[in-house]
Amino acid sequence: MSVTMAVSMRSLVRRVIPLSHRHINVSGRTSCRCLSDAAADRSTHFGFETVPEAEKAKRVYKVFENVAQKYDVMNDAMSLGIHRLWKDTLLHVMNPQSGAQLLDVAGGTGDISFRFLEYVRSQQERQKRRAVRTMQTPSWQEISNSYSTEDKDVPQESRAVVCDINKEMLRVGKQKYESAGVSAGLSWVVGDAEELPFDDDQFDIYTIAFGIRNVTHIDQALQEALRVLKPGGRFMCLEFSKVTNPVLAR
Repeated sequence: MSVTMAVSMRSLVRRVIPLSHRHINVSGRTSCRCLSDAAADRSTHFGFETVPEAEKAKRVYKVFENVAQKYDVMNDAMSLGIHRLWKDTLLHVMNPQSGAQLLDVAGGTGDISFRFLEYVRSQQERQKRRAVRTMQTPSWQEISNSYSTEDKDVPQESRAVVCDINKEMLRVGKQKYESAGVSAGLSWVVGDAEELPFDDDQFDIYTIAFGIRNVTHIDQALQEALRVLKPGGRFMCLEFSKVTNPVLAR
């Protein structure tokens, strides 16, 4: 398992994308799959099988559509609950601050997004408690000042967008959190990692947890990540792998 973070997405994309795709527009608002006429004949991996590129997305969609209702339970069973520790580590490395805007691609049932919002809220509560301790016994003037500046100190609301190509996974996740009374700050959007339905420079953090393996054209997904991230935004990938690319390994 590895947590991969690339601070400079532009540098990452330039090194990872093959030269054969050099004509793809990175900065434009409209994404473009600049593939050759032979794309339909290309093959890729799906589990232990080799399948045509055009078939992979359909197979991935079908798998997750079938397991959506049991997906969270399956994660616990197959990893013996360890996936929770990995996700906690991801959030610790991320250390999001108040006002951060997250895009969770291949977000499924929203586990990463929920943890992100909980982390930000816990940080805010910790800061409030610290402020109360340091104030001790304030003067009347300090109390008055705190009321007059209250609105100015309200941090921008952090938001998380769960983006997944599978409608059933999103439906299950949304239903789960709404049933638990947790919906503030969460949005659910059907979207393809290779053609994201968002404008440029929208997000501070882009995460993809155990999902990049299911992307057919990873170079295209990286370009889309660069496009929707704000300047200086962070790309974070959680995946089962041994990182061999020195850029990604940092």
